[in-house]
Amino acid sequence: MNGAPLKIAVIAGEVSGDLLGADLIAALKRIHSGPVELVGVGGEGLQAEGLQSLFDFSELSIMGITQVLSRLPKLYTLIRQTTAAIIAARPDILLIIDSPDFTHRVAKRVRTALPDLPVVNYVCPSVWAWKEYRATRMLAYVDHVLAVLPFEPATMQRLNGPATTYVGHRLVADSALLETRRLRVGRRPGSGTILLLPGSRSSEIQKLLPYFEVATNELVVRNGPTRFVLPTVTHKEALIREMTAGWGVKPEIVVGAEAKWKAFAEADAAMAASGTVILELALADVPVVSAYKVDWIMRMLTSGIKTWTGALPNLIADYPVVPEYLNDVVRGASLARWMERLSADTYQLKAMKEGYDLIWQRMQTEKPPGEHAAEILLDVLKKKKPGHF
Repeated sequence: MNGAPLKIAVIAGEVSGDLLGADLIAALKRIHSGPVELVGVGGEGLQAEGLQSLFDFSELSIMGITQVLSRLPKLYTLIRQTTAAIIAARPDILLIIDSPDFTHRVAKRVRTALPDLPVVNYVCPSVWAWKEYRATRMLAYVDHVLAVLPFEPATMQRLNGPATTYVGHRLVADSALLETRRLRVGRRPGSGTILLLPGSRSSEIQKLLPYFEVATNELVVRNGPTRFVLPTVTHKEALIREMTAGWGVKPEIVVGAEAKWKAFAEADAAMAASGTVILELALADVPVVSAYKVDWIMRMLTSGIKTWTGALPNLIADYPVVPEYLNDVVRGASLARWMERLSADTYQLKAMKEGYDLIWQRMQTEKPPGEHAAEILLDVLKKKKPGHF
């Protein structure tokens, strides 16, 4: 690609998407010799690459249908604002990153106004879990999907969605995770340390911590003194401390990324809220049991869920590697017994570690995710606008 100026519209709705976008833009600047201008919505990562966000992207950090419904008026105002700004900016390409409740609505409107504008979607929507029809509908406003999970390109092809490429997951190249994995691979259990990871959102923490308390009591009764470590983030520390204040066996509460990875390195096993942290633990070689309790509206919609598992390691391996408990079957006593099996030299531990090895292999890529993603974005742009670049 020549040194022509390049204007990119980018929309990232949460921290993880902002990090992905910043990584892609940084890689793109190394490849593209001309100036790069950004317009749109993002956080600190994208702002460090030159974006002046249209608004504070934390306003888009919503989860669960009940939260979406309560925020609809504000959400639609931001959709209209973002759409108008991008149309006015006349960018060369639009990059939408995750947060489909927001980003896809903007992309549809922008594509209607600017039908020749190339659109790239970073992080495949979970069409493999529910609402499969979204894959085909995306053809109207997405030219290429950058997937972060290795099974997603085949899923999108089966569902007749846009062209999709697995570019890799940022966790596989994360230096802290790689160091933790190096310390753990081949390590035998016996530290007597159990991780408690009840989630990063208040609703998750409030639903799961009572069950984790039952599990800690059961483990101590059955096995004697046990060390429990609960990593959390600064803005949830007060809630965690309040909820664990009356526990008979109090966990060590540690705050921040450095403390979290140290706890990962030392633990025998973990009980954790279903989500990206389950994949983090699997890639770091920490045995884990997954648990989750959804809100009442999601319970009513469970018949529409197509996937056979909610644990990402299981989807990547294509068989049950990580045990999981959902909604009414979450039991502290069950979690405790799994901690016993996974913190000793058992067949269950051996089977899980074999699964982890397979997952690690399947997630490897020849190029770093950001570099691969940037190359595809530029390729889409050249194909869509051959006379400009």
